[in-house]
Amino acid sequence: ESLVGARVLLTGASAGIGEQMAYHYARFGAALVLTARREAVLQKVMEKCLTLGAKKVFLIPADMSSPSEPQKVVQFAVQKLGGLDYLVLNHIGANRFQMWAGDVEFTRWLMQVNFFSYVALATAALPTLEKNNGSLVVVSSLAGKIATPFTTSYSATKFALDGFFGSLRHELMMQKKNVSVTLCILGLIDTETAMESTRGKVHLSASPAPDAALAIVLGSAARLREVFYPWWLQQIIYLWVLAPSNEVLQSYYNYSSP
Repeated sequence: ESLVGARVLLTGASAGIGEQMAYHYARFGAALVLTARREAVLQKVMEKCLTLGAKKVFLIPADMSSPSEPQKVVQFAVQKLGGLDYLVLNHIGANRFQMWAGDVEFTRWLMQVNFFSYVALATAALPTLEKNNGSLVVVSSLAGKIATPFTTSYSATKFALDGFFGSLRHELMMQKKNVSVTLCILGLIDTETAMESTRGKVHLSASPAPDAALAIVLGSAARLREVFYPWWLQQIIYLWVLAPSNEVLQSYYNYSSP
């Protein structure tokens, strides 16, 4: 019920988990601004959201590798919706699921997309979120809690999210600003991109994207500090902290020496 009429800016909304979150928000009667790089695909998502019951839907194509885009997107959303109750940060750059090959420029680019743009979007949105007692929702990964093989650059961006938004949560609480920060820790999800990049390289079962999206939507509406999907990831992280085992972890990954 708290999501009826809620004003939501959702990034990475054209496919995967972002697309599924858009549909869940629509079913709950939220008002949406959707953003991603591909305008034609966003248009289709917007049309389906309207049929599912969204109060209103707007779209703005944006490439988050450009430092100027976050401010533009937030300004557009605030103008169209009259403010924000939720900023849902979900977009990611294309990840190379492979051994580190020394490409520093790729890592720099990925940090811009996966981390710096999140910081810029959150910073631009904080004034309206503070005014409306809103919520910051940050979609992250198990690879941001436990360093895993084949994810050097990606894991670095996700650890950065954990550090920045965890620290920001403390600062908002110390300033008595009623803005919740929900960090969403996801395992392997059966999106097309994830399945393609990990095929033949991992011995793990993927979880369904619609269920992951719903867990994020409901968990952030409840203003939880962290959301884990699947739920047992939280136990995995606790066990890793207590008794890390590189051999066990590496056994889930398929690597043959050249």
